[in-house]
Parts: sequence; structure tokens; C-alpha cells
Amino acid sequence: MSKADLNKKPAEVAAMFDDVAVSYDKTNDLLSFGQARLWRKAVADAVNAQSGQAVLDIAAGTGTSSMAFLKPGVRVVAADFSKGMQAEGKKRFPELEFVFADAMKLPFADKEFDAVTISFGLRNVENHKVALGEFYRVLKPGGKLVVCEFSYVPGILGPFYRFYLAKVLPIFSRVFSKTPEAYNYLADSIAAWPKQAVLKKDIEAVGFKEVTYKNLTLGIVCMHQGLKS
Repeated sequence: MSKADLNKKPAEVAAMFDDVAVSYDKTNDLLSFGQARLWRKAVADAVNAQSGQAVLDIAAGTGTSSMAFLKPGVRVVAADFSKGMQAEGKKRFPELEFVFADAMKLPFADKEFDAVTISFGLRNVENHKVALGEFYRVLKPGGKLVVCEFSYVPGILGPFYRFYLAKVLPIFSRVFSKTPEAYNYLADSIAAWPKQAVLKKDIEAVGFKEVTYKNLTLGIVCMHQGLKS
């Protein structure tokens, strides 16, 4: 397998995730030292889905992230453009509604969802600003956007984290993953991703109001939130 490059051509990125679908969740737990579960809980708490609401989880992969929103009376749509991820997800979580979807051209009606969330997927979209506009379109007025993404670690810990991404993560991925190329791409894409304040401005630019962000795990991950006016 050759990894997708940072041009993020949709077919290449989808193929990369098809290849890692079966082991993706387990490998993520290992490489994040268990933090991935805490990040999923933080997103679920921020969304705070209520009975009668509809939640769109984009880049849902196998649906592990989507399960955190599933409550009585809550419609949860797990959307992804990797057919391999969705096939694996349908086996694991048949109670979820899976939809094949491109984040830049969502197959949903205007104002269809009360909440839209994307975790560790916006970084993989060919044009994240176009995707943010789509998220805004499908949200109801007053609806909430929650973006959870790898981010920039500030301060004295930053150089150590960047060393981990560049040198240590590739070694771990060769040991724990059958497809280490995907995790090399992960490190490259994190390094190229906009810092927290820049992404905040991108979210505001498409119309979201009251946009805030919160660093998790010292900034390794950042959670942005905004409301549709």
C-alpha cells in the first residue's frame, strides 16, 4: 500500500482507510495510549444529544465514534467515504445508520441535523473550508458543530511531541500495524494542519457564531465548537 499524499485526493485517502479498516480502532487505542476513548467522551459530552434530535457524525469510520451519541430517541447517522470502514462498521454496529458520503458534498438536505460532528477526519478532507460550509448547510438554525482534531502542542512540550510524530510514531506503527504507511501519513498531515486559532477563523468564515476551542491532552487534540446562527 502507498500512503495518500498531502494533496489529499479523495480516492487515495479512501483507499488508505479501506486498507486499515479491520485494525483501525485497536491500533488507535494503542498508539494514543488509551486517550482516544477520552477524546470520544469529550465530543459526546459536547454534543449532548437529546431525544428527538438528529446527529451527523462525519468521517465516522467503523462507527465507534458514532456509538457515543446513540441514545433512546436520537437519530445517529455515521457518514464516511471509505467503503471498507463502513463495511466493517456495519458488522460491528448494525444498530447505526451508515451513509456513504463525501464531506465536501454531503447527500443530505439543508437544515436536517441538530448537531454535526467530525473527529480526526477534517484533516483528511481535500478542502476543509468547503466541508465546513457543507456542515453549516445541513445544520438546523441553532444547531451545533463539534470538530475534534489533532492539533498544535504549544510550549516546551511541543518539540518533544513533534519528535514523537516524526521519529517514534513511525517505529510504533511498524510494530503494531500491518499498514504503517497510513500512520506515516498521519504524522505528516498533523504537522501540516492549521493551528487552533487559524481553524477557529476558518469555522467563523463560513458563518458559525460563538466559536470556541479547547485543548485536550495538552493540545495534542483540540475540540472546536460553534453554533449556526
